[in-house]
Amino acid sequence: MTKLSGPMLAPANGGAPDAAMVLLHGYGSDGHDLIGLAPHWQGVLPGALFVSPHAPEALGMGGYQWFAIDWSGDRVASRQSGLQAARPVLIEFLNDLWSQTGLTPERTMLTGFSQGAMMALHVGTALPAEQKLMGIIGFSGALVPPEGLGGGHLAKPPICLVHGDLDEVVDPNLSAEADAALRDAGFDVHYHVSRGVAHGIAPDGLAFATQFIAGL
Repeated sequence: MTKLSGPMLAPANGGAPDAAMVLLHGYGSDGHDLIGLAPHWQGVLPGALFVSPHAPEALGMGGYQWFAIDWSGDRVASRQSGLQAARPVLIEFLNDLWSQTGLTPERTMLTGFSQGAMMALHVGTALPAEQKLMGIIGFSGALVPPEGLGGGHLAKPPICLVHGDLDEVVDPNLSAEADAALRDAGFDVHYHVSRGVAHGIAPDGLAFATQFIAGL
């Protein structure tokens, strides 16, 4: 199985990490993109290790993907099959992170943008109940629920969803649908729409996510 790796940023307080923030980039990007979020959150997570792995599949044009997109066919079906195929790779990365650092799932946050947000939401809600994460943040993503979503055997971490209402890459309605589905399944969901924002992370969305982290 492919081993993930990417840029890391040590805890701002100079000590041993007491938490981990795993940042998952979008399609065609790499780990150097989302590691840029770390300085925004070191104030609320001064003891956190930030790590932003490159997705497992390299693209010929540069950058990486978590799974292939069927641009001319059924993108929903390719998203479902792609997430299921990529899930074990990310789970292995998390297990390695926990064993190497001594950190636990409840001190680990999973954050993603676009395709990375789909990964974060899918994997974070597919973990067993005893591996409940500290939280999940999904920017401009979508939920492909794992089988048994919300069942007693699966974890229910708090979740933050942020999406721009002018996003033409990932339909904003997908985050609205994720909000409804997760709430129905018993999750604690914090949902924010960035007005006038396309496919990206705006200051208000970043501030909302920061407030979410601070409240955990």
